[in-house]
Amino acid sequence: MVSQIDDQGFKAKVLESPTPVLVDFFATWCGPCHAIAPTLEEISREMADRLTVVKVDVDESPDTASTYGVTSIPTLVLFKGGQEAWRRVGAAPKRTLTEELGKAVS
Repeated sequence: MVSQIDDQGFKAKVLESPTPVLVDFFATWCGPCHAIAPTLEEISREMADRLTVVKVDVDESPDTASTYGVTSIPTLVLFKGGQEAWRRVGAAPKRTLTEELGKAVS
């Protein structure tokens, strides 16, 4: 299950996580963000043994979005060991995301 975090929880949930974390930077008003949400839920379940998926609302957590240079949404960023390891701006098909994440996580 994909959980939502905010600026205050970002360090503990993402940067200090022992496992890779995929962050979905989104907004409630963003159509493509809503379109990709079910795909991210599926990826969260299917890759649960390899990564965690969280969401950050850019309107509610502007500091984190700004820190990581998020200017378009959805933006997906994979963090490994507290460092950015992969990024994709915009929605993509599940197969594409799964393949790219599989490579980035291993």
